[in-house]
Amino acid sequence: MKALTMANKRILVLGVGNILLRDEGVGVKAVVKLQSEYDFSNNVELMDGGTLGLSLLEPICQADHLIVVDAVKYGHPPGTLYRFTAEDFERRVRYKNSLHQLDLVETLAYAELLEKRPSAVVVGIEPEDMSPWGMELTEIVEARLSDVCSKVLEEIAAAGGTFTLRNGAQREHSSERIA
Repeated sequence: MKALTMANKRILVLGVGNILLRDEGVGVKAVVKLQSEYDFSNNVELMDGGTLGLSLLEPICQADHLIVVDAVKYGHPPGTLYRFTAEDFERRVRYKNSLHQLDLVETLAYAELLEKRPSAVVVGIEPEDMSPWGMELTEIVEARLSDVCSKVLEEIAAAGGTFTLRNGAQREHSSERIA
C-alpha cells in the first residue's frame, strides 16, 4: 500500500450553510469565492455542501483531510473568526443552532464507524443575522469574507495542497488571529 505524502493527500474543502438565510450561507459563499479566484492542485476539491448533511458521507469518506467552512454561533461579536478541530466542533454544537451543523457531526460519526473519517478542521465566522429570507451577507460578515478565505487557504497549505491566484484576482489578507 502506498504511503500518503502531503502532496497526495486528498483535501476536501466543504462550504456548508443555507444561502437563503443571510450569514448562514457564508461557508458556501467562501467556497464560491475561492473557486472563482484560485486554481488548486489536483489533490484539492472545493464543494458546495449546502445543507446536504448525510448526503456528504461519500465525499467526506474519500478525503484524507476535511476543511469545513461555516457560520458558527458561539456568542462572540459578529465577524469573529474561529478555527476548531472536528472534535472541538462536536463538543461545541450542543443545541440546534443549525440543522446542518448537527448533520455534519452525525456524518463525521458515520465516517468514523466506517473507519474512513478524515482529519478535519472547521473554519468559521460568527454570523450577525441568519434570519429568513435574504441571500446577501450582512456588512460585517461580507467585510470578513476575504479573511475567511485566507484562513481556508492557510489550512489547504498546511494539509499539503497548493493554489495559485488567477490572473486579475486580487488577494486580500488579514493577519488577525482567530478565536
